[in-house]
Amino acid sequence: MAAVTSAPRTPAVVRRPAVVPAPSAGGPERDTRVKRTLYVVGGTLAALVFLVPLLVAFLRAGQPGDVIVAAPDGRFLDLSWVNFRAVIDQPEVWRGILNSVIVSVSTAVLTAALATLAGYGFARFPFRARGVLFGLVLVTLMIPFQAILTPLYLQMNVMGLTDSLFGLVLFYTTVNLPFGIFVMRNTFAAVPAELEDSAHVDGAGTLRILVSVLRPLVVPGTATAALYAFLASWTEFLGALTFLTDSDLYTLPVSLVNLQQGAYGQVNFGLLAAGSVIAMIPCVILYVALQRYYVAGLASGSVKG
Repeated sequence: MAAVTSAPRTPAVVRRPAVVPAPSAGGPERDTRVKRTLYVVGGTLAALVFLVPLLVAFLRAGQPGDVIVAAPDGRFLDLSWVNFRAVIDQPEVWRGILNSVIVSVSTAVLTAALATLAGYGFARFPFRARGVLFGLVLVTLMIPFQAILTPLYLQMNVMGLTDSLFGLVLFYTTVNLPFGIFVMRNTFAAVPAELEDSAHVDGAGTLRILVSVLRPLVVPGTATAALYAFLASWTEFLGALTFLTDSDLYTLPVSLVNLQQGAYGQVNFGLLAAGSVIAMIPCVILYVALQRYYVAGLASGSVKG
């Protein structure tokens, strides 16, 4: 009888449980708190960069002229409203404010309107040399107007546009229009073309589509072009000084420079500081009011190419 041999048993494999790393203390909540803290610290530092100069300008505007030009001492916080009252009592300042409002608002409206139409044409209508023309628009952004100020003055003088607020509006619009076209062209490029196709099917014309369909979608870009043009024309000095010789037409920056007292060349820095603070108030209010549109417009203009 043959012996029965049994096969050797295979030893059982003992599986060890996988080692799960212990969660870090705090987990995702800690990472969220760290990021939030970094955002708060970074935002606070960025805010201080912009707010500290404004605060210093306001403090300087409340000081006498001799304190402004002297080194900081114990009189730094001795503030009064003398400079502001003196500026308000100057009739040329009020004329300058009125002229600046007329010029800046007109420039903002005209720039936004022309930039919207030109941007829509560059983004939606294919035509020969479209890329070349848009490239020329971008090239003009790199040329400072100070470099072509003399031929501009000669041309405007021949056209009878010097010593005229209307001529100054045309000058500011020409200078700010390339940036507006750049923003509006990229803003329209970010809007889906299917919306216009649907409107065309419904029988809407080009102007109707632009006003009723696309206008609500391009408000950030339009606000960006208008705000940029307003701020640039409100604070511009050299062009206004060059094209205007009639003191009744001076804008606010030029009027503030004329606030001089005493001997020739002696400037009352207290009046200038107070006038500068008054001049920056509309800019700050307008920027804060349109900040979300401005940031959205710049973002849309930088993503699409």
